[in-house]
Amino acid sequence: MTPPQRRRRFPRTSPEPAPQQPPQEGQDTPEGPKKNPERLYVITGPDGTERSELDLVTLIVAHADPPPSATPEQAALLRLCTAPLSVAELSAYLSLPFSVVTVLLTELLTAELVTARAPVIRQALADRSLLEAVMHGLQRL
Repeated sequence: MTPPQRRRRFPRTSPEPAPQQPPQEGQDTPEGPKKNPERLYVITGPDGTERSELDLVTLIVAHADPPPSATPEQAALLRLCTAPLSVAELSAYLSLPFSVVTVLLTELLTAELVTARAPVIRQALADRSLLEAVMHGLQRL
């Protein structure tokens, strides 16, 4: 079965497409913004080689507002981390590679502006008394 198709109340007439010109250096393309390796180097700085041991699921929490000396990317990280977020989520929200985000987070960790903590791991097996309480509650329904 196919899903129903939506129809517009007032159909739009499509304008004639403009002739395509090749994008210039550093210009956005229809597929998305063009990322240059030089830009990533500028974001991470000259000592972008040292990194903390961060996983994709490591949770990051900010302690303070961005200082005036913070780069725009670091300020964005600090604003996003008011609630715990994983490094993978931060990487996706900022549209930056994981490696660049880990370098930025390393700088914030050394300045003690953020805290990194391991994710909460749930118990493999639930407590038996809890399961019995749920089962008895369902049986009463």
